[in-house]
Amino acid sequence: MAMRPLMLAAVLGVMSVAGLHAPPAQARAYIDVNVRVAPPPPRYERVRVRPGYVWAPGYWRWDGRGYYWVGGSYVVARPGYVYVTPRWHPYGPAWRFHPGRWDRR
Repeated sequence: MAMRPLMLAAVLGVMSVAGLHAPPAQARAYIDVNVRVAPPPPRYERVRVRPGYVWAPGYWRWDGRGYYWVGGSYVVARPGYVYVTPRWHPYGPAWRFHPGRWDRR
């Protein structure tokens, strides 16, 4: 009978230590949007160069009924990375949206 509380304490101790050394979880979300209606031509936005920032241009977004324009914005630059703009690509008879992302140089 005296061993049972000691065994329980040992198991709980090992579990708590194992939880401290677990690698951090990483979640990645990837969503495909296929639309059968071609997006309108892009709008061109006039921007100024800002040191330490990258311009993320605007893009056409699909809301299920039609496209609407999402204006561009400045994003803090990441050393060693290049910003890839959001874009629509033909995908068979439909169009597929690829969101903006950072790629290593």
